[in-house]
Amino acid sequence: MKFLKFIVLAAVALMVVVSCTQKKETPKVLVLYYSQTSNTKTVAQEIATRLNADIEEITLEEPYDTAFQATIDRCKADREKGILPEIKPLKSNVADYDWIFIGYPIWFGTYAPPIASLLEKVDLSDKKVVPFCTFGSGGLESSVKDLAKAEPNAMILPGYGVRAARMDAVPEEVEQFLTVGGFIEGAYVLPEDFPEQHPVSAEEAAIFDAAVNGYPMLNAKAKTVASRAIAEGIEYEFTAMDMPRENKPDMPPASEIKVYVLVEKDKAPVFTKVVR
Repeated sequence: MKFLKFIVLAAVALMVVVSCTQKKETPKVLVLYYSQTSNTKTVAQEIATRLNADIEEITLEEPYDTAFQATIDRCKADREKGILPEIKPLKSNVADYDWIFIGYPIWFGTYAPPIASLLEKVDLSDKKVVPFCTFGSGGLESSVKDLAKAEPNAMILPGYGVRAARMDAVPEEVEQFLTVGGFIEGAYVLPEDFPEQHPVSAEEAAIFDAAVNGYPMLNAKAKTVASRAIAEGIEYEFTAMDMPRENKPDMPPASEIKVYVLVEKDKAPVFTKVVR
């Protein structure tokens, strides 16, 4: 099984084995998502299928260009003007649902602009909202914080995120995520907490470098690390210094980040997310 990237509630984190059983009165669930490249759509469909939930795609009145740079340029221009893209009216009545799963790609460190447009048009007060996202390196944590700020009267629950480079992990990770969250029946053994970090050894630095090398938006050097055994192999939590990229004046300044790396048996190290 692939490594599950999720935030676990404090109460749940104290449990060693989680066993979840659906209630007789199943809440009504709606999966809303915006997807630019179909990655978020893949996750949305997986969640909806497992929960037997209603699902609807958020679409734009004027779709973004399919070219990556053209989309980025349009988003930057819109941000400078303080405008959001217009979305088409939803067919679903959000008020009819108890749980709302909201999916999106991470752009500029948070949920994509169409989600901001959605939040201006729907009332999620008193709803249980479960975020899920796809990203190049990370952004789940920051987007959840932004979602909580935008919807202070909703109950924002722990979310799920996956790198676009790891879409093959989605089926098993979603199953685990929904099990831990209590949405479907099953049992899952939660990993132990990471121990205290220590300075990286030469071997650990090599693992870090092997995991991040080749990713153009991450230029970092590992400082300290902690590791733990999980069902999939060994998971590392690196504290690293993210250095500025050359000839990239628009990139953020050097800062300390967390980089999570998974090493499965007989497989090369791969980073699963970055937390800035």
